[in-house]
Amino acid sequence: MTSAPFSPAPADPPADPAFGATLDALAAVLAGRRIAILAGAGLSTDSGIPDYRGPETRHRARNPVQYNAFVAAGDEGAAARQRYWARASLGWARIGRARPNSGHRAIADLESAGVATGVVTQNVDGLHHAAGSRRVVELHGALGRVVCLGCRAAYARADVQRWTDAANPHHALRAAARAAETAPDGDVELDGDAVAAFVVPACPACGGALKPDVVFFGESVPAPTVAAAWAVYEAADALLVVGSSLAVYSGLRFVHRAAREGKPVALVTLGETRADALVTVKADAPLGAVLPALARRLMGG
Repeated sequence: MTSAPFSPAPADPPADPAFGATLDALAAVLAGRRIAILAGAGLSTDSGIPDYRGPETRHRARNPVQYNAFVAAGDEGAAARQRYWARASLGWARIGRARPNSGHRAIADLESAGVATGVVTQNVDGLHHAAGSRRVVELHGALGRVVCLGCRAAYARADVQRWTDAANPHHALRAAARAAETAPDGDVELDGDAVAAFVVPACPACGGALKPDVVFFGESVPAPTVAAAWAVYEAADALLVVGSSLAVYSGLRFVHRAAREGKPVALVTLGETRADALVTVKADAPLGAVLPALARRLMGG
């Protein structure tokens, strides 16, 4: 692996020699190849969504709701669903108002130009679609969709949020104070009394339990989603990983396979990852500066 150090210049990053070296190193691996893109939470930090290991989150112990508890019958499941929705109803404020940043738009441009075969994202914020990407595989689902565990009816999260706010008018007042603690999956730390008083939304069609259309901890990524992700990978000659520490195997396996097959891998992210020793080139650099310039380079601009 080669490493491309980057120190952005305050006025004109492309004129900085280190920035140019970063682009050169990445382009040497990716130019002239069709690229599959694997995106992680670091891509959305410029949109106001913290990543799991950023300044706001890396030192915080997290205790996310587990899938088996969420879908359990009886009091266990009811308590887990109350805890999830009480916390997530606050976190949605930050996720719902987020907009695509320059990194998302650069990825969409690469696909539109025929350079990228698509994007496989570990994010659940829906920002790739909002940026204009068409072939998007959401490995972990999307918070913007909600499904009923009983009748399988589907709802927009914005609608569920309105029902939830109406049933819990005082709960929403805590959103501003808790917003800084939001995780990329919309989870927010909340005290037990606030959870106990929360009224859980139910399916309007059958009264069943509602679940966001995301993969919870302890839940498997659906087989059709995995197959769609591999199709994006297999159509490409190289893999570009952006904004991911590759701590979760659902993303790391793409790098492992590329290493086995001798497929070049470029990694752009901040900090260490589980795949640093496996990739062809790594740029420890901010995505908002690198991705637009890299996209122009790869598209011949």
